[in-house]
Amino acid sequence: MVDDTPPGSGVELFREDAQRRECSARIVTLDERGLRLDRTVFYPHGGGQAGDRGELELDDGRRLAIIDTRKGEQPGEIVHVPAPGQEPLWRALAPGTAVTARIDWARRHRHMRFHTATHLLCALVPHPVDGCSITADYARLDFHMTEPLDKDELSAGLARLVAQAHPVRQRWISDAELDANPGLVRSMSVQPPRGTGQVRLLEIVGVDLQPCGGTHVANTAEIGAVIVTKVEKKSAMTRRVVLGFAADIAR
Repeated sequence: MVDDTPPGSGVELFREDAQRRECSARIVTLDERGLRLDRTVFYPHGGGQAGDRGELELDDGRRLAIIDTRKGEQPGEIVHVPAPGQEPLWRALAPGTAVTARIDWARRHRHMRFHTATHLLCALVPHPVDGCSITADYARLDFHMTEPLDKDELSAGLARLVAQAHPVRQRWISDAELDANPGLVRSMSVQPPRGTGQVRLLEIVGVDLQPCGGTHVANTAEIGAVIVTKVEKKSAMTRRVVLGFAADIAR
């Protein structure tokens, strides 16, 4: 993959290219919480989606395993959390050290497939979302509603939208544009990421359009066979829908 982003640009590379698996970078700061890079492909935990795992490879071939990625205290700050037992290695590093940041792609791709599937689910269940979780093993959405949901009907609807191979696109709008169109926001519990003056919209062409800062596949066909594994009544006003991959359940 051609690395055409200038070093030191401070770019969150996953925002524009979720397919990117690695990048060159330099350490900016490090402390007991972890390491911060001048740019990264690692997605930090947020919006219900789990943070990436992977590794930072030094020029001499040594590798530092990253067990999690978290948002820092400052806007745009991303903290790469080293796996336990590596303190002698990472504490000896210094700002300016060059690394290759490489994500666990298999895990990230599952996040992307599940996250895109939750957008399809939003199209099938036209109610506000008041909770979500996207991991490599499952995804769930909590809908603010009282009506019952049918697991088989939802699975059939997901299969139809996946098979129709809808393109998945993104574009940016200003905070003011979002404020003028509050109906775009489906989530009650997680607000669109702000702070830069613009908000990213995720569009599944002909299916769904809403603000989202997560990572997604490029076409619904890439999701593969996903099914509803459970529908629960969590409260008088909440219905939980849990998704899984059919291949995992068949094992």
